[in-house]
Parts: sequence; structure tokens; C-alpha cells
Amino acid sequence: MKRYHDYNHYLREIFGERVQKISLDAGLGCPNRDGTISRKGCIFCDRRGSGTGALINHGLSIEQQIVRARDFIQKRYGARKFIAYFQSFTNTYAPRSRLKRLYDEALAQDDMVGLSVATRPDCVDRDILELLRSYQRDYLVWLEYGLQSAHNRTLDRINRGHDVACFERGVSLANEYGLNICAHIILGLPGENRDMMLQTAQFLAGLPVHGVKIHLLYVVKGTPLAEHYRKNDVHCLGQKEYVELVVDVLELLPSNMVIQRLTGDPGRAELVAPHWAKDKSKNLNLIQETLERRNTWQGQRYRKSTVGN
Repeated sequence: MKRYHDYNHYLREIFGERVQKISLDAGLGCPNRDGTISRKGCIFCDRRGSGTGALINHGLSIEQQIVRARDFIQKRYGARKFIAYFQSFTNTYAPRSRLKRLYDEALAQDDMVGLSVATRPDCVDRDILELLRSYQRDYLVWLEYGLQSAHNRTLDRINRGHDVACFERGVSLANEYGLNICAHIILGLPGENRDMMLQTAQFLAGLPVHGVKIHLLYVVKGTPLAEHYRKNDVHCLGQKEYVELVVDVLELLPSNMVIQRLTGDPGRAELVAPHWAKDKSKNLNLIQETLERRNTWQGQRYRKSTVGN
């Protein structure tokens, strides 16, 4: 038995069988890249927008991306139900009419049972949230917000382009529409120590957030972070340090929060550091072993809290 509320188990409870996400590249942009906020983007984000690059690199439509991924997933995992995951860049950064066409195209494909949309908290409004809510009649819907850190000075350092208050407003607004919210956080961001990372966990624990993705800060080619790493301005967490931090974070989160991710999943060809991030299975096993060794579990130290900035 896992000692945290993992995403696969959550989906099995709802659908009674294995469900897999299909990551999609809709060709949408980002205000932190097109000059609306900045042209630099977040320092860790690559030219594919932390996604698959299926549209940028191969020109594949949403339908083509799904067909290709579905065939692979069915053979590898035996899954028969799927969630359309709009991952690359900012997937609410377009007029409602265009978003509806994209989401409809994805959900029209065979065996789709859910929609997950990754975006920024400064790129939602009531019109878009109403559109997402409309899909909840027939599908499981998740809205994924990048937070990364609950410290404004860190958000400035990574050129995030919004502050913590913006994230809080985005969560509050999405909750008005009854949407499931997943927050993304990164452990090991420049300038952050253990206490600051745990304060981010405590911050999330005090908000109406339903899920979390915990990411490792890793360095990939062609990013501002890679240049900082080359200059020795940035250091990556060690494997043991990261594993212990993940367990610390899990202890602080409420037991019903769905843990959608526990580590990064970098492309091997693009990864600069740390090299241990390539072995996802080993890292997940180490997290489970550490939970057992420490005889602890998700929510063991949970209490509602907020963090000052």
C-alpha cells in the first residue's frame, strides 16, 4: 500500500480501471514569452513549453497526437480509457472559441473520459472557467496551475511573471466554478532552502487545492537555467536530499489531496543535470521506501497554514 493518495489509485476509484493521460501540444503561446509579460519565459522552460513538442516538431494535429499516443499506451499499459492533457505552454491563452474547438477535438476521440488543462493563474477568466465547467457534465475535468513557489522573491528570480497573490486569486475563482485544481510546485529552485520549500507545501495545504504535482528542478538544454548552471550559479539537489524533501512535503499536505506527480520526467536527450533524474522508477521506489523507513504518510503533519512573502 502506498502511503500517499496517488493519482492512479484515484482514477481507478472513479473509473474502475486504469486510465492514462495523453499529453497534447495545442500550439498555444504564453504571455511570458510573447512580450505581453516578458519574452524570456520562466528560466526552466524550454522551447517546447515543458511539453511534448508534437506540434512544434512534427506538425501533428490534436487528433493525430491522440491516435499515435493511444496506440502506444494501449500496447504498453493495456489502458482503454484516456484523459486529454493539454500540457505544452499555456492552454487557456486563446479566445474561448478557439479553446472550445481544441478541447472538443480532443474529447471527440475514442475512449476519452477526462480533460486536464495546464495553464497560468493569470490566464483564466470567468468565460474560460465557465467553458471548462461545461465539460464536467460528461468528463472528469482538472485545471492545472503553475505556482512553483509560495515566495515572491523566488518567482521574481525564475522570471515567473506573476506573484503568489495572483495564484490565490486564480484558485479562488476556479473554486467558484467547482473545478478540480492541481498546483505545480518545484523543489530545488534557486535561492530556496528546505524551510522555504516546506512553507510552499504549508501554503498549499491552506488553500482549496485538490491535487499537486511535485517537480524536481532539473536543467535542460536551451534554457536560461542551463546558462546559469554552466556558470555555476545554480546547483541541483542530490537524489537523497530530494527524496527526503518530497517525504517532508507529503507529510504537510492533507491526506485527501491527490498526488499527481512526485518527481520530474525529463527527456534524456535534453537533460543537463542532475543525471539521477533519468531513473524515475528508482526515484519513486526510494520515496516509498523512505516513507516506510520513517513510518510516515501523507498528512501526518498536516495543518492549515499560510506563508508570508
